[in-house]
Amino acid sequence: MIRDTIKPDLTMFIHYETLEYEGKFVLCVDIEQGSERPYYVAKKGLRPEGVYVRQGYSSVPASDTAIRKMIKETDGDHFEDMRSLEQDLTFIETEKEFKLRDIDFGMKQMQTLKIINQDNLYTNLGLLLSEQCIHTIKVAVFQGTDQSIFKDRREFSGSLIQQLHEVYDYMDRYNQTRATFQELLRIDTQDYPKVAIREALLNILIHRDYGFSASSLISIYDDRMEFVSIGGLLPGVDLEDVTMG
Repeated sequence: MIRDTIKPDLTMFIHYETLEYEGKFVLCVDIEQGSERPYYVAKKGLRPEGVYVRQGYSSVPASDTAIRKMIKETDGDHFEDMRSLEQDLTFIETEKEFKLRDIDFGMKQMQTLKIINQDNLYTNLGLLLSEQCIHTIKVAVFQGTDQSIFKDRREFSGSLIQQLHEVYDYMDRYNQTRATFQELLRIDTQDYPKVAIREALLNILIHRDYGFSASSLISIYDDRMEFVSIGGLLPGVDLEDVTMG
């Protein structure tokens, strides 16, 4: 019953025996502290209603903050490797991307890529590649060279792969094509090289800190595009180091 209803598997930390006490048989259960906290009720999932902590003589639902703290203590500081709080995930866009490149996307591949951990639970990397990804990219288009007048704004959600494609297509519409002539030959050029937009967009997705829930920001002006990635500099590096190269 314990093995089926509590996840991850807790049986190795449990010892039980039947004792006789005052003429009655009593089941004595001894539970050690597990090494893969938080443990949760399988049917309720890795959320407050499924995770309980002791307060005095009572067991009460753990807060989201307490659950994240236990995950961090157990799984380490690498966000992508930590267990996802959301386990009901779908991978429609990711599967399409793999199929487009003629690559299998099954349980074996998901384990190799650490989308699923050794306990067959989805990691935060799985969350980022799923339709249930909670992180978004906001794109705003302004008239002129400041933020006085909005022309358009969009927020893109879903799998990071889906966001990558949709944001790129959206930005490409505002990448103006201009024509110049060299003698009788017409030469079309865009304001920004496609490869530069692609690289900046990949950077804003790959190098941001997903430990923060804020959206990545892209602003398009008449004379420039600005990309704001969430997070700070690496430990031990400050702004002066960056400006010094």
